[in-house]
Amino acid sequence: QVQLVESGGGLVQAGGSLRLSCAASGSNFVINAMSWHRQAPGKQRELVADITSRGRTHYANYADSVKGRFTISRDTAKNTVDLQMNSLKPEDTAVYYCAAGYVANKFDYWGQGTQVTVSS
Repeated sequence: QVQLVESGGGLVQAGGSLRLSCAASGSNFVINAMSWHRQAPGKQRELVADITSRGRTHYANYADSVKGRFTISRDTAKNTVDLQMNSLKPEDTAVYYCAAGYVANKFDYWGQGTQVTVSS
């Protein structure tokens, strides 16, 4: 069973930066797709960014609301994925979840979530 553990959340002022990390363990196969999602109070969970690996090439996608501010990256050898978040805004406040899967856009495994709070 794949387990995901997130770290790096916290409280930051608007305009600041945070880096989230997620480590996957327990997989006997290559995890090709990893992603970050977030859920703010009273809102549905939304995809923030995902990254799909095909061989040595990684393909990243971002929600429009974070393009140019967030960067997703991964280390396939370590089965980790990071989310660098810059120019944070109060509306980025949410619980951020790491997710992973063996097939692109199909995330079968989820982390427990980490809180990100951006103060104005």
